[in-house]
Amino acid sequence: MIPLNVRQILRRHNLWPKKQLGQNFLEDDGALEKVVAAAEIAPDDTVLEIGPGLGSLTRHLAQAARRVVAVEIDAALLPPLKETLRPHANVDVILADILQLDLARVERLAPGYLVVANIPYYITSAIVRHLVEAPVAPARMVLTVQREVAERMVAQPDDMNLLAVSVQFYTVARVVARLPAGAFYPRPEVDSAVVRLDIRPTPAVSVPVIDDFFRVVKAGFSQKRKQLRNALAGGLQLEPPQADALLAAAQLAPQRRAETLTLAEWGALAGAWHQRNGAPA
Repeated sequence: MIPLNVRQILRRHNLWPKKQLGQNFLEDDGALEKVVAAAEIAPDDTVLEIGPGLGSLTRHLAQAARRVVAVEIDAALLPPLKETLRPHANVDVILADILQLDLARVERLAPGYLVVANIPYYITSAIVRHLVEAPVAPARMVLTVQREVAERMVAQPDDMNLLAVSVQFYTVARVVARLPAGAFYPRPEVDSAVVRLDIRPTPAVSVPVIDDFFRVVKAGFSQKRKQLRNALAGGLQLEPPQADALLAAAQLAPQRRAETLTLAEWGALAGAWHQRNGAPA
């Protein structure tokens, strides 16, 4: 397959990459092959690609999969994208914001589909949660993100963070490849990495209410440099003695910091919060 000339396509269509949409187009063939390999696509698989851009990766996915559903938010990219994909009849292009798209209404998506995406870091956790909580959930996701973001996604205690908890609650995450900045156009300031997320059959920890779990986690990380008792007091609008009681119910020392907690400990804390509020399970 002849590599796409991204610069030439953009010039021909009088387009410029949009920084606000995180448009750095992956164009290096070796890098594209790494992404496809990470997805382990079988001939009968359906792949949901988020942010196909100009179609560089989409073409490779179309060769490997039975069907590709490509969701693009930027209407200006549709003409060159459709031009690139003209030879590939097994690709459906949808103009939409993936976070607003009702996946249950997308034809050809059945449980167990795969997700491939080159996404801006600031919507990573939102995309993961939107997809895994959808009525039609994927089997795994392969995301290309900034290298630092990838490292945050797979972090472990004592270096946990809100993104890591959000991702690992739903998935088993691992970095499978690193991509140099030069593999993209325009060239970003930092290198990227490919993260594979295998969706857990059930969340990593059992919690009464998932929204409550994330409320507690966000409160805990809201003042990362502070001890948990202070972060929870501020984030959950508690008096310090109430925060201490909550931590005691979860068998956690008030001097702990959010980055040291395991997923199981966050689950215990969310359970204690739920119990404190007296809500039905």
